[in-house]
Amino acid sequence: VFTEEDKYGLYSSLLFKYFLAEGVVCGHELFVASAKEHPDNILKELPAPLLDDTHRNDVGEEATVVKPEDVQDSMKIAWRYQNLPKMETSPTTSTKFGHYYDVSKTMSPELFQSIKWHSFYLPEELSLQLKRETRNMNSAYTRLLESIQRIIYQEGFDGSDPQKKQKNILRIGIQSLGSMLWGDDICSSDTPEDIHSLTKFLYVLRGLLRKSLSACIITVPAHLIQNKAIMERVTNLSDMVVGLESFIGSERETNPLYKDYHGLVHVHQIPRLNSLICDVSDTKDLAFRLKRKLFTIE
Repeated sequence: VFTEEDKYGLYSSLLFKYFLAEGVVCGHELFVASAKEHPDNILKELPAPLLDDTHRNDVGEEATVVKPEDVQDSMKIAWRYQNLPKMETSPTTSTKFGHYYDVSKTMSPELFQSIKWHSFYLPEELSLQLKRETRNMNSAYTRLLESIQRIIYQEGFDGSDPQKKQKNILRIGIQSLGSMLWGDDICSSDTPEDIHSLTKFLYVLRGLLRKSLSACIITVPAHLIQNKAIMERVTNLSDMVVGLESFIGSERETNPLYKDYHGLVHVHQIPRLNSLICDVSDTKDLAFRLKRKLFTIE
């Protein structure tokens, strides 16, 4: 998943934490990489999961209750079937996908005890001063790729190698890739070799993800990258591309049409199975708002 950050990075970091929090609740293994904020601090700020009952109370959803007299009034049954056990004509169980989270609370430390997680903090990695071959790529990206590759092979997520333990999924989160904090100056003419560092990194990462049991979310400050050709290459190298546009500091902040929302969600690309062409969302008008406890997209 490729997420274009909003201008101030407020809401993209929240989506980033949602992705990691879902991995904790599902028991997945985590790998968090950042050049700005220490991964330990990111994990400490993950939102707390909500139980079903709690979610109904917070959001105000009410379960529809069918009264016996309503059933008798709406449907007449022959007397010979009245004493037979009742059977459901169609399954009523709904498949639950994902969980809800309370952004006003942080996840309890007890939930982290059942999972294993790894961190990559660029300032710490650069302090090691290990000489590595950069392969015509930014040294920070090279170190990150080597770290991801090492975790995939050592922790048993390599799809080509038979699993000796219970299968699990590695969730990879990379924050603010392509920013100056990663030593990547894409738009600078002084360092022409950096122009292709980001796309080379994504190309190699895509190969690692394809042959491993892993999923990855990457946030990129797209508003800082003025080269449209590079952004098109980055989009083509991603499976799903979502952009967040915040109303903070823009004319839409005072527009009465958007008074109930905090920004727009642009779904640029959706993966499509067994096809070389990506799907395009039919729904174009998506907006998000941050309530007291929930982040919603409508």
